[in-house]
Amino acid sequence: MLSSILILICAIVFPGLIAVTKAKFSGRRGPSVWQPWYDIFRLLKKGSIFSTTTSIIFQVAPVINILVLIIAALFIPFTNKYAGFIHFEGDFLLFIYLLALGKFFIIISALDVGSGFEGMGANREALFSMLIEPAIFMIMAALVLLTGQSSLAEMFTTFNLDSSSSILFVVLSCYILLQFSLIESSRLPIDDPKTHLELTMIHEVMVLDNSGFDMALVGIGNALKFSIFGGIIANVVLILWELPLWQEVLIFILIEIIFAITIGVLESFRARLKMIYNSQFVLTISGIAVVMFLMILLLENHL
Repeated sequence: MLSSILILICAIVFPGLIAVTKAKFSGRRGPSVWQPWYDIFRLLKKGSIFSTTTSIIFQVAPVINILVLIIAALFIPFTNKYAGFIHFEGDFLLFIYLLALGKFFIIISALDVGSGFEGMGANREALFSMLIEPAIFMIMAALVLLTGQSSLAEMFTTFNLDSSSSILFVVLSCYILLQFSLIESSRLPIDDPKTHLELTMIHEVMVLDNSGFDMALVGIGNALKFSIFGGIIANVVLILWELPLWQEVLIFILIEIIFAITIGVLESFRARLKMIYNSQFVLTISGIAVVMFLMILLLENHL
């Protein structure tokens, strides 16, 4: 439960840190770190407008997305000291598919609008999510291989940095999770959240018809998803040391902050890929994850 609370707290500053970092590296003063939440609170006070072509799916999708992300956060343990609020054998499978369920409802809500542009964005997002899905499964499969456990809590409790395969896992999994979070959140180099050209947009074109309260929920969901990925990375890093609880809490928050700043730095120096190269980039990340799993399989003498 501790990690879930920390994830919710870190989600508050995550969007602002990314925006401030990008502003500093582009030579601008930039907005306040709280500006994204000023915008969200402003939207929360407004009503939502629904097209006559939409159904109940469009109206409930942002709420379902928020709910499944909050539930997914309850699965994440806090290093090897505290299990997640929800934990059982094989819970990593439900965790992954909860994230997929939220994405699914956002995709079908875009299709529910009946717009050609939003359907195009939904098609792209579904394709990239499908291509990157093996990466997160390979990370979890590697953890199962290294620990012999299938629960997220037990994985981090029994993981030891006592072999070359463990070191390989920590280094590559942090890199893969960083790229995975950018792809799943439709950020650079796959998509530019600031673009206004519908033909090249992915996530932003999917939520063009959302307004008011629903648009605020979409923004909160994006922040929460980033913070969840940051929480997983923090767990991977924190298992390297055995520290007092208060130090681990501070390091957890610090890693989340570094994660947000890293995303801002990467987006400051990255250009968006041409659409024809996006699938190749996504498959490369999944390919790295598969190679990592096979290398760990060999190092652990399971082949």
